[in-house]
Amino acid sequence: MTRRIGWLAAKALSVLLVAASMAAAQPSAHDRPFSPFGIGSCYINNRSLKDMQRWMPQMEAIGITTHRTPHCDWGALERAPGEWDWTELDAQMDYLDEFGFRYGCLLIGNPGWNEADPRGHLPVNNLDGWSNYVTQLAQHVRGRTNWLEVWNEPPNFTGKDQTPEDYAKIVVAAYDAAKAVDPDFKIGLAAKSVHVNYLEQVIRAGAKDHFDYVVLHPYEVLDGVADDTGCEAVFMNIVPVVRKMLAHVNPAKQDVPVIFTELGASADAGADRQAHALVKAYTMSIAQGVECLEWFEGRDGDSGPMGLIDREGNPRPAYHALATMIKHLGQYPQYIGWTRPNDQALAFAFQGASEPVLVAWSPDGGSSEIGFSQDVRLVDPTTGEATSTRQLQLGVAPMLVLAPPAAMLEDARANAARPLDWGGDYSDAQEVSITFGDQIIERGLHTRAGADVAKAVVAYGGSARAGDVPGGNAFIVDPGFLCYDSVPIEITIEVRRNEANDNSGFKLVYESQDGFKTAGTWYTVPDNQEWHTARFRIDDPQFVNYWGYNFLLQSDGNEYNKYLIRKATVRKLAE
Repeated sequence: MTRRIGWLAAKALSVLLVAASMAAAQPSAHDRPFSPFGIGSCYINNRSLKDMQRWMPQMEAIGITTHRTPHCDWGALERAPGEWDWTELDAQMDYLDEFGFRYGCLLIGNPGWNEADPRGHLPVNNLDGWSNYVTQLAQHVRGRTNWLEVWNEPPNFTGKDQTPEDYAKIVVAAYDAAKAVDPDFKIGLAAKSVHVNYLEQVIRAGAKDHFDYVVLHPYEVLDGVADDTGCEAVFMNIVPVVRKMLAHVNPAKQDVPVIFTELGASADAGADRQAHALVKAYTMSIAQGVECLEWFEGRDGDSGPMGLIDREGNPRPAYHALATMIKHLGQYPQYIGWTRPNDQALAFAFQGASEPVLVAWSPDGGSSEIGFSQDVRLVDPTTGEATSTRQLQLGVAPMLVLAPPAAMLEDARANAARPLDWGGDYSDAQEVSITFGDQIIERGLHTRAGADVAKAVVAYGGSARAGDVPGGNAFIVDPGFLCYDSVPIEITIEVRRNEANDNSGFKLVYESQDGFKTAGTWYTVPDNQEWHTARFRIDDPQFVNYWGYNFLLQSDGNEYNKYLIRKATVRKLAE
């Protein structure tokens, strides 16, 4: 009997040792790479463990494994000088760890006891205090996360009088403090929207070599996609333009990860539109190499109906769409390439969880039909329902095509390293243009209104476009023609007044190295008797689409925008 008990004890110990060995072999959430399928939250859904418990279980249920940040605000942790309270942060991290989530920390805040800088919110007047905050936080979260994002959307939430140099000081102080705790900490350099110009200014102002990843929030560019204006090529150029800028000003950091710690679409314009935007955003983010997209947000909070679920916890179509994507693409989809079936539809190919998957839709608000050489399974992301067919009628709603024909995958693979075209290759062109009429002719120049809207607003017998159409006065050049590089250009606009001969005019505002600037002076349209050409020479353009367009014809209110546009041209000049 004694021998039997001893054998059982030895057997039990052996089982425990094997189990422990297996557990040790499994990577912790901290050691796993980020899945691209992440989630984020507004302030009121992320202040405490109680806030998280209202919505995080529904995120975990569909396979989300990455969360932007628990609540790490400086003032919430150091309520008085030297008095640190980690209770709520620990509770949140314990909860995230229990669910197996990866997460970073957002370094932000200026506690009430710190004398504020009258110029803004960045605590540049107390860099010692800021550095100590980063040190204390890094010591506390070490081993649980090592990703530290510095501030939210600068120059938003900084101060109108605080400069890129001020933000650079905050970044450098955070970098030095965190690396002193552990060199493995990674510091995120951030900017609002796709404000690559601002990132460059910050790097030049002192942040060079003091960051390990780049953070962007490209809401406005996604809006162009969600509104079906054909801006997919602009969205697909976000990471390339960041890489181009880094290669120019900080080559050692050219290949750092890019993370979208916020990106979303409101359900106000339609729950289906939000779901379509989500599928397209994740698809194109993964395709261009974004490390993680943390959708904003999980549950409706203080920013309106942005959530995958509403305030009562009811799932929206976007929630189901994300669940379907994770199911079929897996946590770590491998990008194969893009293809344009029938030269109309747009499809991105991935090696998914168990088989190749195409994510396809029809851009520009149009429709197209795809024929397959074999039966394929189609999956509607918002319902998860699958059907078998050889014909697919595509509209703006994206569809998943499981196990597509090999020829389609090969075509996608051939395009993997090529920029997504937008009606042609304009990389060697000297000029691009858009002409309005019965047919809208886009030769490398586009508007935020989209081709379908343009067709609906032509005037003067189909020979022009009204200048007061929403989005019709915001122009985008093909990224292959001009992106980031600052070369002299001339922009010409052929205009006339409307039929009523109303007094009208505009100024041309464009993206430059210093942000948006006005070119020349105000242009008054002379009359409606003939077409007139307004000319603007620009010597310092830097087109990066940080608000989703490159230049704008801006009138004062709606009083002076009663003009018509026949043609717009952007021409490169000899330097």
